[in-house]
Amino acid sequence: MKKLYTNYIDSFSGLSTEIWWLALITLINRAGTMVIPFLSIYLTEDLEISMGNVGWIMSCFGLGSLVGTWLGGKLTDSIGYYKIMVFSLLATGFLFIGLQYLTTFKSLYLGVFFTMCVADMFRPASFVAMSAYSKPENKTRSVTLIRLAINLGFSAGPAIGGLIIMHLNYSGLFWVDGITCILATLVLLIVLHPKKAKIQDEIKIEKPESAYKDTPFLIFFMAMILFAIVFFQYFSVMPIYYRETHELTELQIGLLLGGNGLFIFLFEMPLIKWLERTKNTKVSLILFGAFLVGLSLIVLNITHWSGILIIGMLLMTIGEMIAFPFAHGFALDRAKRGNQGEFMAMYAIAFSIGSIFGHNAGLQLAERLGFDDTWSIMTGLAVLCVLLLFILKVYMKKNLR
Repeated sequence: MKKLYTNYIDSFSGLSTEIWWLALITLINRAGTMVIPFLSIYLTEDLEISMGNVGWIMSCFGLGSLVGTWLGGKLTDSIGYYKIMVFSLLATGFLFIGLQYLTTFKSLYLGVFFTMCVADMFRPASFVAMSAYSKPENKTRSVTLIRLAINLGFSAGPAIGGLIIMHLNYSGLFWVDGITCILATLVLLIVLHPKKAKIQDEIKIEKPESAYKDTPFLIFFMAMILFAIVFFQYFSVMPIYYRETHELTELQIGLLLGGNGLFIFLFEMPLIKWLERTKNTKVSLILFGAFLVGLSLIVLNITHWSGILIIGMLLMTIGEMIAFPFAHGFALDRAKRGNQGEFMAMYAIAFSIGSIFGHNAGLQLAERLGFDDTWSIMTGLAVLCVLLLFILKVYMKKNLR
């Protein structure tokens, strides 16, 4: 037991102070995004919006994310990541608070779009900040630490969110979400001001290559869109599936989703450190992670016994634990060739596009075909994702770049 504990602690060694502060800011911010897993339930039950219309609102969620990510990448390369991070966090706090006052389909459509546009300007800026504050040899583990912060916040967020809904209402959820974003801004201003932070890795590159001309990155980009479409089912269709098919309460849903984050918090860093020592390439590991996420959906069709939900969540959790850190690491490796803001914005945009189509397609399919057929179709997309990653693996091996 002592050896396991020592190995766990050692897996965090060598990371810069700035990365730890960035992780804390991410933790505060992510703990406040507790409204997102419950958004589809809130819209269908409290506001009595049809599942089909909720699908369109969730598509606007993804569209705002896409526009914000692209804009954030452009502004990061022109005025710097720090200013974008501060503006995005602070403005998002007030926008989340304001969302609770929108009750019509049209107002929610526009409100969700604008909120996510501002919120996801933070993503490419934080990616570049992560690269800047991290030592080159620690980039993958730095990504993993940030993901641990995200998942620790995510494990607490849904559980706390479920309690808030049960004892207060959804309005309290929006207030807490907004306030935590504002708190994260204050921490950012205090501890990560450029004058206080010692940047470890320069981010300016002479004669940068365009991300749009990088063939391996474009194949990777398409694979990540498919991966995101499948993965995002857990944030829109899955909560409704839990509620309607298995009759779980908001608290039970929050605990199940929170268990995902807790498992990642406990085991991801040692797993990543171990995987880094193996001879597997980043692409091979991303491929295996995508396979597990697809498998997590298809097993739900085996039986309607509620215990299968835990098995499915475990498969998805292990899959994302493997796929996300190495996908992020692959994107950072390619970004060394060009403008980091552009590359990392494209990486984030893949997930924004996945959000646009994933949420809507999943909800529309669930309403028209049922959940079982929806899981089968999404598994088919996961197979296509794995195929693209295999093509990328072969391409990288042949071209050695």
